[in-house]
Amino acid sequence: MRRPRVLVIDDEKPVLLTVATILVDAGYEVETAENGREGLALFNRSLPHLVLIDIIMPERDGIGAIIEMRRARADVRIVAMSGGGRLGNADFLKVATKLGADAALPKPFDDTELLAVIDAVLKPPERESRRA
Repeated sequence: MRRPRVLVIDDEKPVLLTVATILVDAGYEVETAENGREGLALFNRSLPHLVLIDIIMPERDGIGAIIEMRRARADVRIVAMSGGGRLGNADFLKVATKLGADAALPKPFDDTELLAVIDAVLKPPERESRRA
């Protein structure tokens, strides 16, 4: 079975490379972008199953990119990531989930946390079986 294609968008190169390495080692197909503008262009070309996106980035912030991605494809799974800078990350991540992210992942996180969030987001929703 082919693993889902994941697009990772983060302006912090060490985070981008670390997340990409963890995902490749876990068997995912991974593409990366270093800012929101580049990420949106790649999103439209590669049609990923899942997007991991930082909130605070140059050229196009994660919130705006999430809104645009959600409008373009309602089926894509999106995980917002943020270290929050000086303001902390809780508010940014709350806004991201209200505007279309399926989950929020505060930085820093480890590989176990990352993979658990991805598994939860990609897991098909359980259907209720009701008998009439």
